[in-house]
Amino acid sequence: MTRYIVRRLLSLPLLLLGIVSLAFLISHATQGDPLASIVSERQMDNPEVVAAAKARWGLDKSLPEQYFIYIRNLLSGDLGTSFRTKQPVAQDLLERLPATLELVIAAMLLGSTTGIVLGVLAARFRDRVIDHAARLWALIGSSTPVFWSGLIFLYIFSVVLGWLPGPGRLDARATPPEGLTGFLTIDALLIGDMGLFWDALHHLMLPALVLGWTVMGIVSRLVRASMLDVLSQDYITAARARGAGEVRVLLNHALRNALVPTLTIIGFTFAYLITGAVLTEAIFSWTGIGSYAVDAARSLDYPAIMGVTIVGGAAFLLTNLATDIAYAFADPRIRLS
Repeated sequence: MTRYIVRRLLSLPLLLLGIVSLAFLISHATQGDPLASIVSERQMDNPEVVAAAKARWGLDKSLPEQYFIYIRNLLSGDLGTSFRTKQPVAQDLLERLPATLELVIAAMLLGSTTGIVLGVLAARFRDRVIDHAARLWALIGSSTPVFWSGLIFLYIFSVVLGWLPGPGRLDARATPPEGLTGFLTIDALLIGDMGLFWDALHHLMLPALVLGWTVMGIVSRLVRASMLDVLSQDYITAARARGAGEVRVLLNHALRNALVPTLTIIGFTFAYLITGAVLTEAIFSWTGIGSYAVDAARSLDYPAIMGVTIVGGAAFLLTNLATDIAYAFADPRIRLS
């Protein structure tokens, strides 16, 4: 196991370099002029200003030169400076990443827990009302576009019923806590402000529900299929014959084996949501890296685009490694080599 982990960790920089290189070529191959976000429209006709801006941001160099300069700076920990915000990209990402992680973790906990419970119940009560209801709910959740469900949920629960607040991470009159972790719920607890904690939690519920609904649909269907396969095995029949209770059979014998293929989906879904929660963040005015990526793409902010790509690529690679390791712990029969 140790040898496997070391080998995978040593290969991560090379894989990340390949992702960065491909993203660099694609982002620079798109049609458009990034100077539009650097130089004002009035100054675009001034050749001296345009030349100075190109020299300042390295746009006067050839594409290979820009690539090697970027890789050299990246190796020293410099992600560049955003064309749009005029701040270091690393600083922008550090400011916005906690908001995205708070939303993604809440969505994953909600979606995975609900999905596993529904999957187990659907398999246990196969072809009954519970099974049909769980499958219908999962089908709707996994097939409904996020932008549609987000708007509908926002209208129903916030506008019509008034149960949950509207967009944003806090009430407009609330003062955000000092940035200890960047997670508003945790920071509010650390300073002992329960009113602020409930405010942040209420604002988190609706976007987490929208984002977690898709996860729940995928996980529940996969758990149901795996549970049905496991429940038909001989060792399950033997456990029941020895007098083991149904709850023990389901949780101790069946669920652990059924969760092995589910780990892959949960792992990759978590990595995808980090950079894929763009629509949810846009609908709920959530200031995370998803909205940052949209703004960067609109203005052809190359350093910001590359920064988001690095975060997403690293998330996928690390999640893939963590999933493989979790496989071995979930099922001792699996040996990594």
